[in-house]
Amino acid sequence: MKFRRREFLRLAAAATALPALPATAQTYPSRPVRVVVGAVPGAAPDVSARLIADWLSRRLGQTFFVENRNGASGNLAAEEVLGAPPDGHTLLLASASNAINVTLYDNLKFNILSDFAPVAGIVAFPMVMTVSASFPVKTLPELITRAKQNPGKINIGTPGIGSPQHVSGELFKMMSGANIVLVPYRGGPPAITDALSGQIQGVIGTVLLTIDHIRSGGLRALAVTSTTRAELLPDVPTVADFVPGFEASQWIGIVAPKNTTPDIIERLNREINGGLADPGIKTKIANLGGTTMSGTPDDFGKILMAETEKWAKVIKFAGIKAE
Repeated sequence: MKFRRREFLRLAAAATALPALPATAQTYPSRPVRVVVGAVPGAAPDVSARLIADWLSRRLGQTFFVENRNGASGNLAAEEVLGAPPDGHTLLLASASNAINVTLYDNLKFNILSDFAPVAGIVAFPMVMTVSASFPVKTLPELITRAKQNPGKINIGTPGIGSPQHVSGELFKMMSGANIVLVPYRGGPPAITDALSGQIQGVIGTVLLTIDHIRSGGLRALAVTSTTRAELLPDVPTVADFVPGFEASQWIGIVAPKNTTPDIIERLNREINGGLADPGIKTKIANLGGTTMSGTPDDFGKILMAETEKWAKVIKFAGIKAE
């Protein structure tokens, strides 16, 4: 039976008016994918994002490109992704700062736990507690003892208020009883400059930021904040060796807008884990001072929850307020 022309046009118009079907793992991605990063180009989060974006581009046949939206400790980047369609074509590089910000900021426009869907962990960067080579402390127990005997007299620099390094220092104070003064700077490099010149007694920074000064002898590494020793500093003990239960890191992962189709999340998770197992990417991450964080979306969701709860306790204990 042949359709009349009028009937054909009616059916064609009705088909055009139908809503687009949601993307599925079979059709995803259908266009370039934006990965929004709340860090400046060249920073460890940015470099990590570009490693994974390049891998996903090659694996999934569409360009994954990094868009830097630095500012407000990662909040601007999160707000950018918050209103994006939940189709997997806009992703957020989440970090420890997002978990910290839940308590640090009073009026956030989003909740990292309820407004985003965890996709995959990528990397954890340990931090290292250091002192100036001229400061007469050789070990972390010596620093704790000296800080208790001289309360408020030892100044340790960190990046800004609420940064992972800053709250890690507050966690150390809370768990060890060491009465040190944390001095927030606008970034790690100026804190290192003051430590090297003797203006302050030490710095808490990432391994990557401090390692050249440790190797040259300007800074003395006392302990790393991860639960295991850092590959780039194998002779440096962990804080947990002296303060049982201590752990802190600058971790990084991927989240998507809530209600993103589960099969898209699963496909992204599978491909990201494949990248983290790639020898070339593993080497590059190790050279950045990090360790990979393979796991399921649920695994990463548990990390987000646990980190949010942990830093909430520290922020409330120390009375930290956002600048």
